[in-house]
Amino acid sequence: MALEQLSDVVQRCQALPSDSYTAEDHDIFTIAGRSCIEEGNSAQVLSIVLDEKNQDMVRCMGWNLLPPLIPVLLKKEDKNLPQCLAIFNHLIQTCRPKELLIGLLEQLEQDDPDTIAESLHLLLSPLQKVLLCLGSRKPSSLGMTLSSVLDQVAKLPLPRTKEQEEDDVFSLCRCCTDLTDFVRPFVDEARQNLLTTKTHSEDIDKTTAGQDEMEDELATELLKFCMKTLSHPLLEVQLWDPDTLPVSPLRMFATEILETLRAIGESLPSLVYQPLLRRKQVPGFLEEEVRYPKESLASLAHLVFVHHLAADTFPSVFSPVFSLRCTMEHILLLLSRTEDFRIQKGLELYEKSLVRVEDGSLPADLLEIKTFLTVPQNLVKVMTICPRHDLRTRGLKVFQLSVDKFDTEAKYRFFQYMLKTSNHSGVEGYIIKNIKNQIDIALQPGNSNTWFEGVHLLPLLRKVLILPDGPETDLLQYLDRIMESLNLLRYLVIRDKVTENQTGIWTELYKIEDSFMKPLRVGINMSRAHYERELHNTMEAKKKKKAKEEESVLSVSVGDEKLPSMTSESQIQALHSALHTFDMIESVLVRIEELVQVKDDP
Repeated sequence: MALEQLSDVVQRCQALPSDSYTAEDHDIFTIAGRSCIEEGNSAQVLSIVLDEKNQDMVRCMGWNLLPPLIPVLLKKEDKNLPQCLAIFNHLIQTCRPKELLIGLLEQLEQDDPDTIAESLHLLLSPLQKVLLCLGSRKPSSLGMTLSSVLDQVAKLPLPRTKEQEEDDVFSLCRCCTDLTDFVRPFVDEARQNLLTTKTHSEDIDKTTAGQDEMEDELATELLKFCMKTLSHPLLEVQLWDPDTLPVSPLRMFATEILETLRAIGESLPSLVYQPLLRRKQVPGFLEEEVRYPKESLASLAHLVFVHHLAADTFPSVFSPVFSLRCTMEHILLLLSRTEDFRIQKGLELYEKSLVRVEDGSLPADLLEIKTFLTVPQNLVKVMTICPRHDLRTRGLKVFQLSVDKFDTEAKYRFFQYMLKTSNHSGVEGYIIKNIKNQIDIALQPGNSNTWFEGVHLLPLLRKVLILPDGPETDLLQYLDRIMESLNLLRYLVIRDKVTENQTGIWTELYKIEDSFMKPLRVGINMSRAHYERELHNTMEAKKKKKAKEEESVLSVSVGDEKLPSMTSESQIQALHSALHTFDMIESVLVRIEELVQVKDDP
């Protein structure tokens, strides 16, 4: 039935010019032709399509036969595969580019990851041929095609290990390779356009002005493509260095993207170093924020500084400090995210930017730049709340590296800022430990400085040697800070002689006793009494149990917070541990008091 209908409409249309085909002719040809292919009559359809008398009709209506052809070509097992492939190839050669583009893009849409890779591999080459045949509509059509293709690529799982990339288990590498081949002729055209424009820049008339506008459109669409791929998949995948993975399709894809940017006239140093500055005006096209998405530029910076891609394009005159200043915006963006892969790349970029800077060389005026304060704040979040232990550990390593790069005054001001803003006992304790180290360096012969001695040091010590909430401070919550503060005070009392008083500790000691040591003594006594009472109550409750199998789950409150529910044995163990902690704090405090007493005695 379908074959008869197709033969009838073909015979009728043979006698008509192409502009006389009716809507009914189109509908019958489409429905009957598709049905014939689906019913296995591909050989008859191929005969009709190849008939010289039917070429006008094929040119106008043939693209409607694409939907039933694509599934057969993707399966590769159908007995009608040779005929369907021949029909498909003839349609690509014969049909009008405009309709073919629409038809092919409709068939590009897939949901299954395995089918996506096969579909892209099948359709990208025909799409390329179609686009190359378009005239003034080529740039916009290319942009539409690339957007559709990248939407499909975004559905593919990402390789997370070297072996997954080697075996291309998710077909992402194959898709990236196909995509590189697909855009190559358009990149070559844009490169040639750029050279031609430079050569003939003085001979512009109305005709060439229109041509230049189309060439700018082509470059703009390729720029959008590069920016999107920098964000996904390149920002989200792990690139392996050549020693680990000598042949890396994803690394080659990243290299091609950077080369494409250069081909369309984009300066990689400008993109990396000036994320907040307007690079160039392009009338009628994208605004700066859209044209150069910040996340894409951060990905670009990571590729350049961590993986050293296109590093030869960066002038050697740029100092490490200048490079650090310019990459801080990218680092801030990456570290402000919550996804592991973004945090990891932010840490890698920050570390690579810092290692090139000489220790003790960053001046204090850099702290007036917002990012030099907000990046450490984000590092603190990574160090304290990131679920992954390896990222927390690396965050601490990078944090210390950043501290080491500041000069003495910058360290001093940075420590002041972090003590004020970190709001985390562990971080505050780590800062106090750094302060102790800087004081120790300053007290070495020949290392005297004005920031960690005497008049400048005292204001910093007053911020350190204090209990946040006086005697009522939660000693367990602030344990790290309190222990490091006590260690610092003990060091100062031992290291700085009363007669020299280089740090000023001996003239300040009476204030420290009132603001820190005495409130701490009261706090220890209050906390110990509270926990001893809780321990007594818990042990009494345990004795009153009627039977072991009836043991209830106890809940104990400390301050305003309930401790996690636990058995009485566990609760008793936790309370003993707390009491041991108070003993440890007290032992250091007693030792300091003894040292002070000895030095006070004549």
